Amino acid sequence: MANNYMTEPKNALNLFRTAYEHRYTWDANFPGYRADIELKQGDEVYLGHIQIHPDLSVEVTGIADEDVKQSVYTQLRDIITHRKRNSFEQAHGKNKFSLGKTDDSGAIEILVEGDAMGSNYSVRGDEICRVSRVMGRMGFVINTHESLDTDQGYIASRYDVVFRNPQTQEIIRELEFEDTFEKFGNYYIMTRQVIHSKEADKLMTTEFNYSQVKLLEPVAV
Repeated sequence: MANNYMTEPKNALNLFRTAYEHRYTWDANFPGYRADIELKQGDEVYLGHIQIHPDLSVEVTGIADEDVKQSVYTQLRDIITHRKRNSFEQAHGKNKFSLGKTDDSGAIEILVEGDAMGSNYSVRGDEICRVSRVMGRMGFVINTHESLDTDQGYIASRYDVVFRNPQTQEIIRELEFEDTFEKFGNYYIMTRQVIHSKEADKLMTTEFNYSQVKLLEPVAV
């Protein structure tokens, strides 16, 4: 197979590839799991059940409010996006990488060419600590402040997201996340997520609590 990487600076590619491959992801044997969910938003509390199947499809049951059900579904899809294992070639094989600036914390900017979503990253040590992306009229930056070091890679546990208008740089929305993970069998699974959001000076806290987490039994073939 031809090597696509000959022409670009080896260090930017290697730095980013090492950090990408150091993220914690579920392997091909991931059996899926079920859990009870309690969602708190302001003074409101919703209870239901969730299931992530071995093929990573998602089921949310027991929540009558469609908007709330959809927000749980969206959160679970986000979890899967971060835990799903893709090879570096699948995700970034067509991109070119170059080094940008290094900030005071030692985070090195990685500039990307060829990415449809206009993404840039920063890498500190062997972790991706910043993602910057522009999609049409919305740009966002994710900064990771703390992460959980599992024996199989790292998981961001405290991070914030700032959404801006890319033309005016005006802040549209700010979110702060605190995620808690526990190990069940061989897999780390989120048991709690607290989100503090600020939009047009309106503050809101949302809490997802997962209990009775059980890995699904592999189906006998």
